[in-house]
Amino acid sequence: MSLFLIAALPFLGALLPGLMVKAGRNTCATWTGIISLSALIGLLVHAPAVLRGEVIEASVEWMPLLGLNASFYLDGLGLLFGTLILGIGCLIILYARFYLSRQDPMGNFYTYLLLFQGAMVGIVLSDNILMLLVFWELTSLSSFLLIGYWNHLPEGRQGARMALTVTGTGGLALIGGMVMLGEIAGTYELTELLQMRDVIQQSPLYVPALLLILLGAFTKSAQFPFHFWLPRAMAAPTPVSAYLHSATMVKAGLFLMARLYPVMSGTAEWFWIVTLAGLITMVLGALIGIFQNDLKGLLAYSTVSHLGLITMLLGFSTEAAAIGAAFHIINHATFKASLFMTAGIVDHEAHTRDIRRLGGLRHLMPITFAISVIATLSMAGIPPFNGFLSKEMMLEAAAHAHLGENAWLIPTLATIGALFSVAYSFRLLIHTWFGPVRDDYPHKPHDPGFGMYASPALLAVLVILIGLFSQPLVGHAVEVIAASILGNGAHPHVHLALWHGVTPALYMSGVAVAGGLALLAMYKPLNAMWETAPRPDAKVIFDAIVAVVTRISNGFTDLLHDGALTRYAAIFFVFSALVSAHAYFGVDATQLTRTPIEAGILPIIAWFALIVSAACVVVYHRHRLLALVILGIIGVVVSLSFNYLSAPDLALTQLSVEVVTIVLLLLALNFLPEHTPVESGSARRIRDGVIAGGVGLGVAALAYVVMLSDFALPSIAEYHLANSYKGGGGTNVVNVILVDFRGFDTFGEITVLGIAALIIYGVTEGLLGSKVRQVLLERRPNHPIAGDEHPMMMVVATRLMLPIALMVGVYIYLRGHNDPGGGFIAGLVVAIAVLMQYMASGYDWADKRQRYPYHATIAAGVMIAGITGIGAFFNNMPFLTSDYGYFQIPPMGKFELATAMGFDLGVFLAVVGAVMLTLESLSRLAYRRGDMPDEYPMDINPSRAAVETTENEDKT
Repeated sequence: MSLFLIAALPFLGALLPGLMVKAGRNTCATWTGIISLSALIGLLVHAPAVLRGEVIEASVEWMPLLGLNASFYLDGLGLLFGTLILGIGCLIILYARFYLSRQDPMGNFYTYLLLFQGAMVGIVLSDNILMLLVFWELTSLSSFLLIGYWNHLPEGRQGARMALTVTGTGGLALIGGMVMLGEIAGTYELTELLQMRDVIQQSPLYVPALLLILLGAFTKSAQFPFHFWLPRAMAAPTPVSAYLHSATMVKAGLFLMARLYPVMSGTAEWFWIVTLAGLITMVLGALIGIFQNDLKGLLAYSTVSHLGLITMLLGFSTEAAAIGAAFHIINHATFKASLFMTAGIVDHEAHTRDIRRLGGLRHLMPITFAISVIATLSMAGIPPFNGFLSKEMMLEAAAHAHLGENAWLIPTLATIGALFSVAYSFRLLIHTWFGPVRDDYPHKPHDPGFGMYASPALLAVLVILIGLFSQPLVGHAVEVIAASILGNGAHPHVHLALWHGVTPALYMSGVAVAGGLALLAMYKPLNAMWETAPRPDAKVIFDAIVAVVTRISNGFTDLLHDGALTRYAAIFFVFSALVSAHAYFGVDATQLTRTPIEAGILPIIAWFALIVSAACVVVYHRHRLLALVILGIIGVVVSLSFNYLSAPDLALTQLSVEVVTIVLLLLALNFLPEHTPVESGSARRIRDGVIAGGVGLGVAALAYVVMLSDFALPSIAEYHLANSYKGGGGTNVVNVILVDFRGFDTFGEITVLGIAALIIYGVTEGLLGSKVRQVLLERRPNHPIAGDEHPMMMVVATRLMLPIALMVGVYIYLRGHNDPGGGFIAGLVVAIAVLMQYMASGYDWADKRQRYPYHATIAAGVMIAGITGIGAFFNNMPFLTSDYGYFQIPPMGKFELATAMGFDLGVFLAVVGAVMLTLESLSRLAYRRGDMPDEYPMDINPSRAAVETTENEDKT
């Protein structure tokens, strides 16, 4: 199965749960499981090749110049995490089916789960670091939905917000670090970047990039001082906790550190930052976990501690530590997911997770007890379970690690962390399962059905099998995984066994077990001391920081965004003037390498006309109709200027747009007073005039410098000129740019244009029955209304011009690929022709003859443009890449046909639909109370008058 399909399956499958839940909970869970299982099978198909040391790659160029390609690759590390994500995901899907109540929207849960699963799979398979960042942010968003799934609980909402805030902030830092890393290496492809260790580590940007990347990894994997968000996320349903906090989300940071290990590790900065963060997290998380009374809270802090353990091993930068980290990732996923699910079973059956209200459950829940014992002893590092092996490897690596000149600090703290781990593990085991049966449980507990305990039981079996038969089962896999972590052609030797003789790690382990049991024996007095001891509360600190940042942000926002548009404009324009002045005065005259073109008399006249017109708009802007007429003059002059500067396409477009906008603005002015009231004093007008004058001079200076200077980068214009005909099949470069080179921009623009028209339609629909409309229509006009609203001369002229205008529109559309024209200009021309029918004969008459709704015209245009773009895929070309060919049909002769015509047709229809829908919407608002629909095209018609006279005589 293709890596693309493996990564896409969870996202595609996320559409199913919401549909399948209507068929029943079992159907919903089954189809969700099929999606995850299919992706897992597709992944495992590649396992034999990966275990042979091969790397599976798949890549499609998307934006190669920006370094953004859709590329995936699968090696030992990716196979490990992909198997954990999809394998444990299947078990969680089964477990959640029986855990969630009928009141919980199961379709939503499985949709969120598959979205998160797809994002995690995308992270571990990505070869392009920019694409990895996209998936990274998706995990933050989808985990927010999962953690806040029980949104009726305040703690659920707060836990989700805290997780999103912390991991999202780290994600922003990660973006900066990864972009730096890509710039250092000169590539964003991981397979290339991981071969450039020396280049990266010798770069002055190495330390900033390392700090930003580790910030992203530490926040995601809950490393000190960002460990506090993970326990607060325990408000989520247990299936979420078991999935996110054992095998997926919290291990994303570990994956990132392991993935970048070949190029980032081995330096003093890496060792001190990663090792100390992991060591502190391991000890602190284990210590806090001892005194947790919530089962999931205890497991959350134990997860924090074990994540710190793996982080510390990665920080050591040794082969043995890398092997231990790889092995413990496997072991931790098995026993921790099992423990979270057994904790959920206890909560589900006893209706509480408070250890103080439990005890004696081994008699009531023997199956769940057996599963919990196996997983708990593995977490404590007791033989013969798998946790013992990786704990011994951790202690052995710590025994040989030095912190500067100090050879005992790391081994001592690692032993203390293991001791605390034993203490909280046995507290979980003894205080929950042992002791007499109580009679005050919130609910009488019992073992659940097979569906709920099957998943943790399977993981418990793996705990035993890996512990007893570690080398034959996972030895070679760990070797391949460690080789992927170490990189640079490493060939680590892995030998997994329960007994390695009498080693320092064995002594340290013995001390940890004995010390942990002794600590548990003194739990009551120690707990009393813990409860009374002053200690910082991470949640309180976090809330205080958020409150301070919010207060500062609100103050800054209130200062700048007070709703005064004039202030916004003043700030923007002053800044523009300063930038322009800096550009003008900061340039040396020798840098102005271009020679100005001598201006003739016509350009000078046009320039003078523009200045005068612009000044008139300023002077007469309170006379709205007059200002609109002057704006029309400005538009015409600009159109002529475009034509003078050899840009006929722009001239045609500008002229067409001017006509349409003037007409639509006239309609809008119908609802406004004739004059704009004076709202500002003389002082403000003088201030605004000074600012406007400064901005005008500044922009003129900036334009002068830009036009006389060479570009910093080579212009793309030469490429367009050279490839317009060869690549797009057209000699009109402007049109080829619009429909081919930058077709995606054009597609977005017609979509936005259609959306704008629909919004205008929606707003006017809301106003049709409102009091605002009645107030507008019942106002008295300032001037008498003409008695002949639809003059005969105008009706006749527009009727005669309609077929001519339509023919011109078709002609402009057909010639656009090789001569000035195209779908946009043609659409405006046709829209003007139809618009004139509305103006001449009235809305009623024209609307009755409209056969195609304008909504559908917009939709058809966007769909045709999109389908044309998709058609390029069938030619193995990127989206919207046009193709062309020459055909000969007698008697027409030889002519060219290009797929761009289809795209241009879509542009044409979208423009016509958008303009006419806007016109129709504004026209409907213009009906006055008592107006009667007019079925005739003109008010005065001699022939109709004669008929009416004859009819009246017959009646008399």
